[in-house]
Amino acid sequence: MSPSILQFQPQPIPTVAAVILVALFTVLGFWQLERAEQKRNLADTQSDRLKLPPFRLTEKTTADEQFEYRKLSAEGVFVPEKTIFIENRKHMGKNGFHVITPLSVDSGSRYLLVNRGWIEAKKSRVSPSVETPKSLVEVTGRAYLPHPPALDLGDGDLSADLNPRWPYLTIERYARWSGLDIFPFVLLQAKTDPNGFVRAWQTDTPKEGMHLGYAIQWFAFALIVFLIWLRLSLVRRTASGFPGHDEH
Repeated sequence: MSPSILQFQPQPIPTVAAVILVALFTVLGFWQLERAEQKRNLADTQSDRLKLPPFRLTEKTTADEQFEYRKLSAEGVFVPEKTIFIENRKHMGKNGFHVITPLSVDSGSRYLLVNRGWIEAKKSRVSPSVETPKSLVEVTGRAYLPHPPALDLGDGDLSADLNPRWPYLTIERYARWSGLDIFPFVLLQAKTDPNGFVRAWQTDTPKEGMHLGYAIQWFAFALIVFLIWLRLSLVRRTASGFPGHDEH
């Protein structure tokens, strides 16, 4: 019996497929590593800003997204007729609303949206009725930026009805509806403030672990494809089939 040897003979179609898949999986792996780095930086930013002393917000404050996560305080008057209710917010297994009321900072022409907390939803579809202080108040809390859901079906009805019920809140959406000059963030009112509702705010720290896990998976897929291609490229042939082999 003639001895057999392995010969490396890559085939065109498997080779092209392997190159495409290995490149794709490798790119996806590095993309997940970039996402992990972004989450790490975001967590560091959040931690650093929460450690800063409370910032006193005034009507003349030049504020931008750099205020996100910061502890803030402001003085002013609530504008109850511009209150909105964010639907389908859960607390202790119960369905309810987040109450959003703008505060006229320093009783001026700039407004701070204040999330005053959670209230339970009633069976009626009528918008809830909440008490709002009419006098000058001091509010404290931390800033956050609301974002639309992943599936955004548009603004829907932005009518001027009092106390509307919205599925979600964004700064741009509220500014168009209200016509107010508002700061580019929302204040999550502190539990210690009076005249509020249930405030069980959680600080969601961005975590990088999920993205690192995905990166390992994509790199593993790339390695598996390479090994499959390598195995398919090795063909076992008998030694008698090669030139220069002496037949006996």
